[in-house]
Amino acid sequence: MTTTEPIVSPRLVTADAALSQRRRFGFALAIVAQIVMMFAASAPSPFYPVLAQQIGFDASVISAVFAVYAVILLLTLLTAGSLSDHVGRRPVAITGFLLLAASMVLFWHAETVLLLILARALQGAASGLLISALSAAALDLAPAGRPGIAALWNSLSPGIGLASGALVSGIVLDLTSAPLFDVFAPLTAAYIVLAALFLLAPETAPLRPGAWGSLSLRLSIPAPIRADFWRAAPAVIAGWATGGLFLSLGANIVRTELGGEAHLWQGLAVALLAGVGALTALALRKVSARSTVLFGTAALAIGTLLSLIALRSGSLAFYLVAAGVTGMGFGTAFAGVVASLAPKIPADARADTFAVIYLLAYLAFGVPAVIAGMLVGVVGLDAVCVGYGIVVITLAATAFTMRLRRRN
Repeated sequence: MTTTEPIVSPRLVTADAALSQRRRFGFALAIVAQIVMMFAASAPSPFYPVLAQQIGFDASVISAVFAVYAVILLLTLLTAGSLSDHVGRRPVAITGFLLLAASMVLFWHAETVLLLILARALQGAASGLLISALSAAALDLAPAGRPGIAALWNSLSPGIGLASGALVSGIVLDLTSAPLFDVFAPLTAAYIVLAALFLLAPETAPLRPGAWGSLSLRLSIPAPIRADFWRAAPAVIAGWATGGLFLSLGANIVRTELGGEAHLWQGLAVALLAGVGALTALALRKVSARSTVLFGTAALAIGTLLSLIALRSGSLAFYLVAAGVTGMGFGTAFAGVVASLAPKIPADARADTFAVIYLLAYLAFGVPAVIAGMLVGVVGLDAVCVGYGIVVITLAATAFTMRLRRRN
């Protein structure tokens, strides 16, 4: 008795292997692209005190420049966040990276406040397009049977990028004579290369009709989770407001209040906040959402209190340690909130719900920082830090208490 083996065409085997290879390449590209995109979000932070001296502006302008980025990013995310579902991940990613490259050119030649604002606005629009498209691409291209790996990298990439951008900029500012060129020219080239590489990545979007109709702003929270959302709001605001302060006025705080003249120290404060946050989120990825929120809000409150003590004592080393403790909360409070809300969101309301969550987050990211910058000229940076810290501690403690009283 003989058996017949199925005949498999070598061409089919080769085609399947090529497709698998392209998918692996696309997944890695999406993750690297997220990290390099977020690198530029924090790279300008150590430059703000330098540009303020060269161009001639105060802390209120620094905060306004930073807020432009947050507001434009938010509006783009809310209106064009689903665009890649309709026209494809690749066209949106390519467009986003070309816009990001253009914004880096503006930073590179920033000689006026207007150019800084235009650079940040363009960067916000590009980032708003890229955040949703790259996150979706990573999920689409995740290795078979391992969807969690994409979610993990989507949560880690922002912290890695933010930490790297601030730290590298600080080092470059201390070591080179043309830091604007040395930071933003390579970033310009990197974003053009990434745009080109996406031509080689496989397209995975469903390509649904209705692209123009998707460009609309819809804000609603489904009734089943409305109460949970508002109970979680203090944790979201505390975490994102902390990030906004560090990215806008963090370098000024280290330089003016703690005597950290070296740009390395100014960048290191942001790097510790974001980097420790990413590592903590990784370490707690298997912990329950409730425990993650409790840990995150407690770390935010304790870290912020330690920061205020460090500012009062004038110890830069103590402040950097406090920034690391605060970073533990920065990296986990929001992640815990999202993890606790996500399973309760009706399937047909997920996009709208996340739009509202990020609306609250980015408002907390930008608005308090602008108010803080405006108040610096009135009451001084030290008083602003104390007031800001008290608000963050109060919000974090409130969120901790509210979550402690609940069993989920």
